[in-house]
Amino acid sequence: MTSAPIEIRSAPHVQSAKTVETIMRNVVYSLLPICAFYVFQYGISALASIAVVTGACLLTERFFVRTGTQAGRLSDYSAVITGLLLALTLPPGFPLWMGAVAGIVAIALGKALFGGIGFNVFNPALIGRAFVQAAFPTAIATYTPSFLPGRFTEFIPSTLAWPLMIPADATAWLKAKNLDALAGATPLAKWKFDGVLVNADELLTSLSGNMAVGPSPLLILLCGAYLASRRYMDWRIPLAVLGSAALTAWLLFAFDPARYPNPFFMLFSGGLILGAVYMATDMATSPVTPKGMWVYGALIGLLTVVIRYYSGLPEGVMYAILIANAASPLIEKITQPVPFGRGVLDRVKKRATYPLNPGYISREEASAVTPKKRFLPNKPKK
Repeated sequence: MTSAPIEIRSAPHVQSAKTVETIMRNVVYSLLPICAFYVFQYGISALASIAVVTGACLLTERFFVRTGTQAGRLSDYSAVITGLLLALTLPPGFPLWMGAVAGIVAIALGKALFGGIGFNVFNPALIGRAFVQAAFPTAIATYTPSFLPGRFTEFIPSTLAWPLMIPADATAWLKAKNLDALAGATPLAKWKFDGVLVNADELLTSLSGNMAVGPSPLLILLCGAYLASRRYMDWRIPLAVLGSAALTAWLLFAFDPARYPNPFFMLFSGGLILGAVYMATDMATSPVTPKGMWVYGALIGLLTVVIRYYSGLPEGVMYAILIANAASPLIEKITQPVPFGRGVLDRVKKRATYPLNPGYISREEASAVTPKKRFLPNKPKK
């Protein structure tokens, strides 16, 4: 009698029906309304920025995949997500050639350097954003107001700057539209450097004209709720980020209301909502343990408020998430669940139970193979 062959497989043995392609595709679907609103705010300059940055990410991804330097493929939508998120973090009038540089760096240094999808240590979109902030500090800090007349028929002057050339100054362009320079400052910059505080209700919808704001935080929360309801995103991380930021801002506001703004302003200004929902929740760079997610998110919220208040920069979400990405392996290590039958002090516990959560997807699931050539051998060889 012949016996059936025994298949021996490595962990994880309990796998989710979700695949990387399914998750990433739904993330792209949820980002489309946000991108459409961003184009509605700033017109063809924002549309061109999204197209160029995303295209640069896709071309760079294709180059490294074809050369065998990184794992993955274009059909997994990861490069599309990187491009869309990166474009949403850049000013609408950011020169297109600088946006292309940001997309190339995001994939090359943020993904390919570590081996591709699932192996990256830092969020690729934030790597690209950090690079251009260091390389082009003036252009990255130049914003224009939203809902300007003629935004669908003319570009912001700095958008079409030639490569390696200084972008056109937007101040004269704004004066021609009877707008002062303060209209081009972000709400955080207005508060940080001019002491002007914008109402939180105006920031919640981003529908007020002549304000340099990003997509509506309310819309971002609704799109994030869609992902959480479909179990494509763990709700613990954004809740921990926003809760920690709100608590820290509330404590400082209660201590000195004349110096510190109210916590609602801290939550809805800048890129905190976008970072909490879409960037901090990156599965490859965030902890997988439930306790670790709370610690990770709380760290991001705390660091964001501290950087905004006490540094020379008006925004701190990007650096807070990158620092938390670096601390993620340590957070994951110290928040590992207690083994079955063991207590906290390594003593045998009677009638111990272990809650198994099969909803998490392995980072190497869905055909994520090890690349042939690698810059950083961050995984032991077989």
